[in-house]
Amino acid sequence: MCGRLSQYRGIHDFVAVLSIPDALINHVGDAALERYNAAPTTSLAILHQYDQRLYADNLRWGWRPHWARDRAAPINARVEKVAHGPFFRAIWRHRLIVPVDNWFEWVDGPDNTRQPWLIRRADHGPVFCAAIGQFPTPGNDARDDDGFVIITADSVGGLLDIHDRRPVVFRPELAAEWLDPATPAERAEQMLLFEGEASEAFAWHKVGKAVGNSRNQDAGLIEEVA
Repeated sequence: MCGRLSQYRGIHDFVAVLSIPDALINHVGDAALERYNAAPTTSLAILHQYDQRLYADNLRWGWRPHWARDRAAPINARVEKVAHGPFFRAIWRHRLIVPVDNWFEWVDGPDNTRQPWLIRRADHGPVFCAAIGQFPTPGNDARDDDGFVIITADSVGGLLDIHDRRPVVFRPELAAEWLDPATPAERAEQMLLFEGEASEAFAWHKVGKAVGNSRNQDAGLIEEVA
């Protein structure tokens, strides 16, 4: 997963699909998000659950533990290591969902150029990416080192032609289970390893190379090109 994605529908559009009965504590606003080309280190809308309430907050994409200041903050975590490696131990139980409309990957072409591709659900529904992070809880202030990482797995099927890694994406009912603090850590790991959406759930198409510049943010970036 190269590290670029879109969040353009409103947060309520994402939450409605999850069918979580409790009222949303919304800190990201009611307007459409309109982030067509979100890059690492920027703040994105995320969903997390605390004390049986669902929260929508803005959180920086990227996180590292306090003892790893000598390296750049990763934006992704490999599913094979995330539950047991020391790097993410402090946030492994702090689960969240990054709701997106699509993500982008780049493929090297024969003429030494890189062709961007957009990947989204084939039914155009919300993409619920499994993630973990450090985020403020009610009554506590945000900290400078708050952030999140998206969990990735090996690509299979047609997605392998575009990139060898992909985000772990859950169906809505599994996304709700992932968010629930009552879900045991062992169950969460099994969900990551075996219950992410298969490549058949997705569709992909080429997009224009303007998406390579993160300053470009217009809706035309997600349109298919020949």
